[in-house]
Amino acid sequence: MILLNINCYKFTQIDFVNLKRQYQAIRSEIDHAIREVLNTASFIGGEKIQTFEKEFAKYCGAKYCVTVNSGTDALKFICQALNIQEGDEVLVPVNTFIATALAVSMTGAKPVFVDCDEDSYNIDTNSIEPKITSKTKAIIAVHLYGQPAEMDEILKVARKYKLPVIEDACQAHGAIYKNKKVGNFGIAAAFSFYPGKNLGAYGDGGAVVTNNLKMAEKIKRLREYGQKEKYVHWEKGTNSRLDALQAAILAVKLKYLDEWNKKRREAAAYYIEQLKDLPIKLPMIEKNHKHVFHLFVIETDLRNEMMEFLQERGVFCGIHYPLPIHLQKAYKELGYKKGDFPIAEKLSKRILSLPMYAELKKQEIDYLKVELKKFFSKNLLKI
Repeated sequence: MILLNINCYKFTQIDFVNLKRQYQAIRSEIDHAIREVLNTASFIGGEKIQTFEKEFAKYCGAKYCVTVNSGTDALKFICQALNIQEGDEVLVPVNTFIATALAVSMTGAKPVFVDCDEDSYNIDTNSIEPKITSKTKAIIAVHLYGQPAEMDEILKVARKYKLPVIEDACQAHGAIYKNKKVGNFGIAAAFSFYPGKNLGAYGDGGAVVTNNLKMAEKIKRLREYGQKEKYVHWEKGTNSRLDALQAAILAVKLKYLDEWNKKRREAAAYYIEQLKDLPIKLPMIEKNHKHVFHLFVIETDLRNEMMEFLQERGVFCGIHYPLPIHLQKAYKELGYKKGDFPIAEKLSKRILSLPMYAELKKQEIDYLKVELKKFFSKNLLKI
C-alpha cells in the first residue's frame, strides 16, 4: 500500500472517483430515504418516482421529466418518440461515449459522425451543415465532460433545415449555457444517473427532460411495455423503469447538486492555478458557460507514460475516450477509416482525465502537482 504525505496530510491513494466520501457526508439522509422505501415496500413506481420526476424537472427548468433505467435508453426513447427509424440518419459527435451512437443504432437509423472542436472537445459546429442530407432526421448535441455545447450555432443550423435537436446531457447535470440550464434547448434531453455522474444513483438510472407533452407521454409508454394503462398496450415498448430506491436516493442528492458542482468548479480552478506552468494543455472554459466538470481533462503527448507514472504513486486517472467511435469494431459497417476525423483521433492519444469529484482536497491536488513536476523533470517535453 502506497502511503503519501504532503503538508502533513496522509492518504493511501487518490481515487479517480471517490463515492465513499460523498455517502459519508449525507449518510443519515440516504439511509433514512432507503428505509422509507423498504418500510412502504413500494419498489416500482409510486410516490418516490413521481416526487423525483417533479423535482428534477423543476431543477432543470423544464415542464416534464420521465425517469428510465439509463441515459442510453433516455436517448433511444427520444429518437423513437421522433419516429426515427431504419433508413434515417442522425448527426452524432464522434468524440463522445459510444452510448450516444448506440441509441441511434437501436432505432435502426444510421449515426453520421461529426468531428469535434479542438479546444472545447464538443461538436465542431462548422462541420455540422456539410453532413446534412435528405435522410437527416435529427442532430444530437453532447455537453461533453460537463461543458455545454455551442447551442446557438447548433440551433441555427437545425432551424435552417427544420431538424430537431436532442441534447445528450448525461455528463452535464446543472451545466449552464448563457444563463439557461442545459436540457432546455432541444426537443428533449437525456440524463444519466450512473453512480459516478454529478448526480448519481446507487445503480443505473436515467431520465428524459422535455417541454413537449406528447413526447413525455410517449416515453412514459415506451418505458413500460408501450402501455397507456395497465394491460392496454398502444405500441411495442420495453421495461425501462427507474426503481423507487434509486429515486429516493436521487431526491436526497439533488438538494446538494448545485453545491457539489460549485466544489467541482473550485477544484478545477485550483487544478488550473497549480498546473498552469507545466507543459500540459488544461481545460478551456467557454465564455458564457458554466462548466460542471464531470471530468477534468488535460492533454499531453506523454499520456500513457504519465498515467502509468501517477498510478505507481497512488493517483488513479482515466481516458475518455481512447478509441473514437468511428474506429470501433462495433461500427465497422459504416466504412470509416483512420484520418476521417483528425481532431478526435489526435485527442484520443493525448487526453487524460485527472481525479475529479466534489470532495477532492486541495492537498491531493498539491500532491499530484509535485508528482507531475517529477514526471516532467524526467521526461523533458514541451507541447
